[in-house]
Amino acid sequence: MPWKSGGEPSPPRLFQARLPFIRIRLTMPPITVAATVLITLALFFYSLGVWAEHLARFLKGWHVVAFWTGFFFDMSGTLAMELIRPGFDWVSFHTITGQIALWLMFGHAVWATKVVRRGSEEKRRQFHRFSLFVWGVWLVPYIGGMFLGMAG
Repeated sequence: MPWKSGGEPSPPRLFQARLPFIRIRLTMPPITVAATVLITLALFFYSLGVWAEHLARFLKGWHVVAFWTGFFFDMSGTLAMELIRPGFDWVSFHTITGQIALWLMFGHAVWATKVVRRGSEEKRRQFHRFSLFVWGVWLVPYIGGMFLGMAG
């Protein structure tokens, strides 16, 4: 840890972004910012795929790409969180719901891939019913994680 001349530790490096006319200074370490951005990208891509598929009432190939992209960002964000606080607390509500959501997302993406590759038109029309359920389950650890992050 770097030390100031007075024997006190210097504050941790903070994330700073410089944009034209805007200067953002967050009091979060860079890995926390990375985890937050990755999980939010997961929310964006997974929501895009789920809601586009639900509104179209027909599973398309690009929806499957959005599912897999959301899953990739979720896994990456989860691994970044593991770097922040090593070791999973397997009895915590957040860990349990997060694991359930990740496995559901994975199963959902695999199933969607199979339906698009080999499924009938009817299966592609009915697929959206399961998607909203998985998305809703996924929101539980996402929203819970926001509250845990704000609580410190």
